[in-house]
Amino acid sequence: MPIPAPNLYPPFNIIRLSHAVFGVKDLAASRAFYVDTLGLQVTDEDEEHIFLRAMEERGHHSLVLRKDDTAEVRSLAFKLFDEDELDKAEAWFRGKGHSVEWVERAYQGRTLRTHDCFGMPIEFYFQMDRLPPIHQQYALYNGVKPLRIDHFNAFASNVDTAVAFYNEMGFRVTEYTEDEETGRLWAAWTHRKGGVHDIAFTNGTGPRLHHTAFWVPTPLNIIDLCDLMATTGYVANIERGPGRHGISNAFFLYVLDPDGHRIEIYCSDYQTVDPDLEPIKWDLKDPQRQTLWGAPAPRSWFEHGSTFQGVEPVDSDLAATPIIAP
Repeated sequence: MPIPAPNLYPPFNIIRLSHAVFGVKDLAASRAFYVDTLGLQVTDEDEEHIFLRAMEERGHHSLVLRKDDTAEVRSLAFKLFDEDELDKAEAWFRGKGHSVEWVERAYQGRTLRTHDCFGMPIEFYFQMDRLPPIHQQYALYNGVKPLRIDHFNAFASNVDTAVAFYNEMGFRVTEYTEDEETGRLWAAWTHRKGGVHDIAFTNGTGPRLHHTAFWVPTPLNIIDLCDLMATTGYVANIERGPGRHGISNAFFLYVLDPDGHRIEIYCSDYQTVDPDLEPIKWDLKDPQRQTLWGAPAPRSWFEHGSTFQGVEPVDSDLAATPIIAP
C-alpha cells in the first residue's frame, strides 16, 4: 500500500509526544533503575507514583511510574498546540465512534482520554505544570544523562492501518520498510515534532508497546551507561546494542527495566521539518536497516513488548519476517 500523502492540515494540532504511564510492581526497584541508573529526575513521588523528567524538559513529567499488580502500560500521551485543540480532538474522535472521556491527571490541565484504531489508550492535553530549567545544573547529571523523551515504538497488527489512522492526525512518515510480495508495510516511522519519529509502528502482535526512547547528548553517554549497568547488577538488562541504526541513523542501546518495559537510549538522528520531505524506503531483507553496524537484533527484540491495560493484543496476518539473530 502506498505511503499516504502528508496531511499538513489535520483536524487538530498535535505538537509532540509527551509522556508514558507505566505500571510497575516494585516502585523502589523502578526508582533505582530510572533515577539512580538512567539518571531521570524525580519531580514528585508518593507511595503509589513516581513522576520523572529528563534534563532539558520544562514540563512536570515525561514518564510516570505507577505501582500496580501488573506491569502494563496505562497510556501514551501527546501535547496539543492550545486549549481549543482539545475540543477539536474530542469532536474528531467522537465522529469516528471512539470512546472519549475527560480525565483528571496530576499536574495537567484538561486531559482527553481515548484510543487509537487498535484500542491503544492515548491521551491529549495542552497545559502541564512548568518547572524551572535544570539543564545547566550539571551536578544533577548522572547515569546516561538523558535530555528529553524522544519517541514511542509500538507493535501493530497492521502497520498500513496504523499509518493511515495517524496520518489523519497529521503524523508524517519519514522512513519505512515494505514487504515486496504483498506491498504491505512492515514498519513505519512517523513524526510531529520534526525528528525522525514521535511514534513508530512495527509489524507484530499488537497493540503492544515496543519501547520508549530518551535522547542523550552523545554516543559516549551510552558507552558510560553500559559500563555502569555492567558493574551495578544490570548487565542482564542490556538487551541490544550499542550500535547504529540504518533507519534514523541513530546511535542506540536497548535496555529492559525491572518489569520488562523496554527503554531505548538514543542520539544522532536528523531533522525532518520540511513538509515536502520524501520518506525513505528500506528493503525488508536489508540487515543494515535495523543495524547499520553492530550485532543483529536478538529474537526478543522482535517478540517481546509491554501490553496495554485492558487491551487484548491481536496477531498480525503479515507473514513477512526480518533477519533475526540466532
